[in-house]
Amino acid sequence: MSDARDLCPDARAPGLLVGENVHIGAGVSFGAYVVIHAGTRIGAACAIEDHVVLGKRPRLADGSSATGEVSQLELCDRVTVCAGAIVLAGARLGEGTIVGDQAFVRERSSVGAGSLIGRASVVDNDVSIGARARVQSGVYMTAFTLVEDDVFVGPGVVMTNDHTMARHPRQAELRGPTLRRACRVGGGAVLAPGVEVGEEAFVAAGALVISDVPARAVVMGVPARVVREVADEDLLERWR
Repeated sequence: MSDARDLCPDARAPGLLVGENVHIGAGVSFGAYVVIHAGTRIGAACAIEDHVVLGKRPRLADGSSATGEVSQLELCDRVTVCAGAIVLAGARLGEGTIVGDQAFVRERSSVGAGSLIGRASVVDNDVSIGARARVQSGVYMTAFTLVEDDVFVGPGVVMTNDHTMARHPRQAELRGPTLRRACRVGGGAVLAPGVEVGEEAFVAAGALVISDVPARAVVMGVPARVVREVADEDLLERWR
């Protein structure tokens, strides 16, 4: 595990500290006071803004569900990590991904090409996000969540993965929500553990989703109920 003693000043930017065996591709730009921990790989033409931390090793509480090997952090080409964001070792950011100011991406999570993680959002451990997803500001995406391509997640959405709130055996499996291709989740919605939001479904703002949402269904309310179907003119292919 790397610590401050393994970091060396680098002349490419004010206050830049770089660990051992870090790969930095061509045309990468750095803001001030960036920290890059050992083994991190940064692709070509990436933009790393002020006070970003890359490749931090996770520190886990006793009994944490976030177990397993942690590899090195990989940023593909043309990734932007905005000011104050932290991306842990073991994560992978696909080509052209943007991670917003003060966002936090944990170990063994992956973000697909062209996706956006909004300001102050959290992508917990073992989350998989597809290509071209739009995760807005202040979202909490819990561990073991699956997000497919072209999903929209509105600001302030909260996802959960534990019905017992930590009153379960250590070996119990936790399950985050599954968001299928091109579904949309409105601001402030809450998704219960293990629920599936179907392809092209629409979850209204403020909804509490405690059961699966069928493909193309529009749901709203507390708890969320189906009120109609997404119209043909609102499907993703009409907006490309």
